[in-house]
Amino acid sequence: MARKQQQRQAPRRRRGPDRHRPRKYTRINVEQIDYKDLGTLRRFLSDRGKVRSRRVTGLSRKHQRQLAVAVKRARELALLPYVGER
Repeated sequence: MARKQQQRQAPRRRRGPDRHRPRKYTRINVEQIDYKDLGTLRRFLSDRGKVRSRRVTGLSRKHQRQLAVAVKRARELALLPYVGER
C-alpha cells in the first residue's frame, strides 16, 4: 500500500494587537462612556444600529462592556433607536 505523504503546513501566526495604533477609547479623551453623550455612542454603532465588535472598535473588554451598557441605557430612554435607518 502506498502511503500518502502528509504535507507539512507552516504554523499560522496569530495577529496580535497593533502596538503602534492607539486605542480609540484613549483618543476620545473620556474616562467613562456616558449614555447621554450621543455623539460618542454613535461612533461605535453601525448604520443598522448594532454595536460594533471589539475587533472593529479597538476597545478593551472593560470599555466595550461600558459602551454596551451605555447604549442599552440610551435605547431604554429613547435617546437612541433600537434599529438603524431603513
